[in-house]
Amino acid sequence: MEYFWYVAAALGAGVGTGLAGLSAATVMVPILIVLCPSFAGETGAYQATAVALASDILGSAVTASVYIKHKNIDLRRGWVMLVCVLALCTAGSFAAWLAGNVVLGGFSLVLTFCIGARFLVMPETRRREAGAAGARLDAKGVAVSLFFGLTIGFGTGFVGTGGGMMMLVVFTAFLGYELKTAVGTSTFIMTFTALIASASHILINPAILLERWDALVICIVVATAASLVSAQFANRVKSRVVGLVTGGVLTALGGSMILLNYREQIMGCALLRQTLGCLGRFVLYIVAAAAILLAVHFTCRLPRELFRKMLHLPAFLSVVVLVESAENWMAASLAAAVFALVLYPVLRLLEGWRGYDDLFVQRRAGEVKKSLLMLFLMLAGLIAICWGLLGRPWIAVTAVLMWGVGDAAAALVGKRLGKHPVRLPMADRKKTWEGSAAMTAAAFLAGTCCLLAYTALPWYICLLAALVTAPVAALTELMSHNGNDTVSVPAASAAVLWLLSLVMW
Repeated sequence: MEYFWYVAAALGAGVGTGLAGLSAATVMVPILIVLCPSFAGETGAYQATAVALASDILGSAVTASVYIKHKNIDLRRGWVMLVCVLALCTAGSFAAWLAGNVVLGGFSLVLTFCIGARFLVMPETRRREAGAAGARLDAKGVAVSLFFGLTIGFGTGFVGTGGGMMMLVVFTAFLGYELKTAVGTSTFIMTFTALIASASHILINPAILLERWDALVICIVVATAASLVSAQFANRVKSRVVGLVTGGVLTALGGSMILLNYREQIMGCALLRQTLGCLGRFVLYIVAAAAILLAVHFTCRLPRELFRKMLHLPAFLSVVVLVESAENWMAASLAAAVFALVLYPVLRLLEGWRGYDDLFVQRRAGEVKKSLLMLFLMLAGLIAICWGLLGRPWIAVTAVLMWGVGDAAAALVGKRLGKHPVRLPMADRKKTWEGSAAMTAAAFLAGTCCLLAYTALPWYICLLAALVTAPVAALTELMSHNGNDTVSVPAASAAVLWLLSLVMW
């Protein structure tokens, strides 16, 4: 079974090297130390890095050759980095031997996840004032190259990477390289750093050649082939595509490896276990809702605005699922926050799909991902305050549902029947009195139902509380611009309900 993981690790490493100049260790080390029992011993992570570095040599060489062929390399500004990185490789390798398995393995897992997240958030990391290809380094560029070159050089030997990812960030963010040029330059340098670091690892622990010869052969051959194919692909597509694909793969890999490696610690932490349980149930709800909506979208020809509001339905009902499926407020709040942070890069990735705007009925670029990020972060904060601080989870549920149902009614009625625009100071001029009236009525009904379901209050108190809160929600919605009602209306409604709870019951 370990041979399967050798191939899988080398394949992923080669793809990462060819696409974005990542060191083989970024992908290979986490897989080997987590999924291969023979690498779980005292020196397992050290041997895994040696295998990864050996795979990096030819992988980086063939990758660099492809990028050179397409003229995507600039050593005129990269020579300082080259010298500094090479100089510190051996020292870092010796320090890694002293550090041991725990430090090295844990660092590699976290590094993989962070690199993936960075690619998803910023697929094309480059400075606005990009320097001209082949230009000389100025004093600032030399200083940056010296500082990062020495740091990366030591880290290359210590962490067991060729330093490709770190060099890529420096080249793009600080020296103004275009992404593909940065990849070509970093893989060229990485060929030599991997050679030096690999030789240092093997000289310090010669048993690697005898004990791991099978892993070395398999990983070197597979990683080299994968690097060659991936590099050819990367030079034929846009840099953004390369960054997003790499980010998605590494984020998923890093997250899964962290969960596997620290599963015992995770299961031993009650809050973490509760949060993951709540998040898992919530994801199942989202998947089920998405499947239903997709079926409706592709089988029924509904008006665009109606389908848009149908998409809002599972979004604002999320508060009910989170509150009902969580054991405590912390689990519910953390689950909402984690989901928001994961969902944002996923939607950013999907934005490149041609059918994205049509499926989500998006009115302007970036609207969907911004709205959903605001929504789930708002849910996290509102649950923490209403349930955690005030001890009244029903306030969060009622406030969100009053906004969600009311907003849907306002949009549907306002679009079809709205003839009298609102001319109040600070109000959104696109909104109508008919839509505002519909929101007030719908929010009142939703609020009454929620209060009756979640509290033991008399029916007339529920009616009165909803009657007072609904106009406030409608007025707040009128004054909210650019989709900010996602936060403002639930917050205002929750504040009114809390004040009423102090006075009326």
